[in-house]
Formats: sequence, C-alpha cells, structure tokens
Amino acid sequence: MKQTLIEHRCSENRLSKPNTAFLQSLSPGPDLKKLTLLMDFSGKYQLESHENFEAFMKAVGLPDDEIEKGKDIKSISEIHQDGKDFKVTVTAGTKVVLYSFTVGEECELETFTGEKAKSVVHMDGNKLRVCVKGIESLTELNGDTIINVRLNTIIIITFIIITFIIITFITVQHLKLNPVSFQVLTFDGIVYKRFSIRIS
Repeated sequence: MKQTLIEHRCSENRLSKPNTAFLQSLSPGPDLKKLTLLMDFSGKYQLESHENFEAFMKAVGLPDDEIEKGKDIKSISEIHQDGKDFKVTVTAGTKVVLYSFTVGEECELETFTGEKAKSVVHMDGNKLRVCVKGIESLTELNGDTIINVRLNTIIIITFIIITFIIITFITVQHLKLNPVSFQVLTFDGIVYKRFSIRIS
C-alpha cells in the first residue's frame, strides 16, 4: 500500500547545535549538564494501549470510517531534538506526519481532522507548552518518562499532572526495562489516555 506523507515545516533554518546560552537562560543554576539531560526529548515511542479513543475522536470530528481504521493501530512517535529545534515523525499505519518547529517561533500544526493552525511552542525547563485551536498541550520530560497533557483548562491540567506523576512512579517500578510515555488529551469533557513504551 502506498504510504501517505504529510510534512509541516515551521522554520527554514536547518537544525543547529544545542544552544548553551538558551539553556542557561532557562535555569541559571550551576548544574547545566543535568538540565541538558532533562531537556532531551529525543526518542522513539510506540503506542501500547489507549482508552476512550473512539469517543474522543468522534468528539473532535473525525469521520466514523477513520475512527474504525485507527482504533487498533500501534502508532509510533519519533522525536529528534537539537537545541531549540525539533523534528517529530508520527507513523500511524500507512500515514506519516512530519512536524518541524523551533521553540519560541511560530509554526504550523495539524489537528486530528487535518485542520492546520499557527501556534508557538514554548519551552519552560523540562516542559513544552503549546495551544492549538483552544486545546492546551503540556509535554513534560520527567527523568526517562515523558508526560504529555492536552487539556482545555488549567484546573484539569493540574489534576492530570499530579495524577500521572503518581501513576508514572508506580508503573516504572514494574517496567524497569523500558522508559514509558503517557499522553492525555481532553476535548469537550472527554478524556483520551495513551500509554506508550520507548523502543529506542
């Protein structure tokens, strides 16, 4: 089957070497080496299980046939980070979506329904924040674990972060072989949870 390829480029600049001054501006503390490690989002994550996929996708407007085709796909997300520059490849079945963005610069992102929107990704220590079409997204790197939260309100964000930090701690005790990734998306009160495991 021919593979569908969609590419979004947010910056014409090629990837540069890690910007030490940028890292120092985020946290002027002396332990720059430790901070750099925490901010490395690079890796490949494969979906292991998810909850409430169909209800969530229906709420955001995805057609029923697309929901049916996508519910059993084990998608893979691969992140390449070089300083402030990111390249993210999401492979779901025969569909591949590429995102390129530079932290702090306007870029174009795509929703589940294919709608495109301009936004700016911000980095705050070990967190990436972005708002796309009213959905707040918070991605947090916590040691070897990535917690990603996409929500509509600050109250729900706080609750989910606290809940999944606890779940992450408990789960990692039982999954010592591979780091794990949690993702929570909320739209119109419907919560969609994803559990992925790092494969490289």
